[in-house]
Amino acid sequence: MNLLSATILLFLIMDPMGNVPLFLSVLKHVPPERRLPIVIRELCLALVVLLLMLFFGRYLLIALDLRQESISMAGGIVLFLIGIKMIFPPRDGIFGSSISGEPFIVPLAIPSVAGPSMLAALLLLVNREPDRMGTWLIALLIAWATSAAILCASTWLYRFLGENILTALERLMGMILVAISVQMFMDGVRTSITPPVEHSASTSIRMDADRP
Repeated sequence: MNLLSATILLFLIMDPMGNVPLFLSVLKHVPPERRLPIVIRELCLALVVLLLMLFFGRYLLIALDLRQESISMAGGIVLFLIGIKMIFPPRDGIFGSSISGEPFIVPLAIPSVAGPSMLAALLLLVNREPDRMGTWLIALLIAWATSAAILCASTWLYRFLGENILTALERLMGMILVAISVQMFMDGVRTSITPPVEHSASTSIRMDADRP
């Protein structure tokens, strides 16, 4: 996976267009002058969580003795459920009913921006190619910055595009996320049932040696 594809993947998982109605719903009871500072604060908190997972997530996998294919399948399942909810949203929203008062961390930073599928995607990228940490960092920062710009302009986007267009975009991103989640799950299953290369090679050599 190159920088462009990784950036697009992370951007789609963050789903800023789909999060615009959620942000507006959560912040509707907050004074207008406080909304932008809250959005910026929550986005920065989400970035901190994502960076921690990017740099230290591998050690968490080692400590918990989790295999890459387990993370791939679990992340695919979670991403599939979120994609389905984006296509067929419940009445109280993707992440449940909105909270009263000023939000802090939940639900804007976590799980709307730094959600479980986003954390799983970062773990997969780093675990598959740990020597390309710089590429994954740049992809994360670009995806986050683009999402942050969209979410900071959520009020303007809602007025300019309207609810119908935002809903259509959310459905479209949901379809894309469902496809990505199925691919993640299939990759995990394929990796778990494929024998190691060394084992396959040694088996082939033994079979050739046993032939008359």
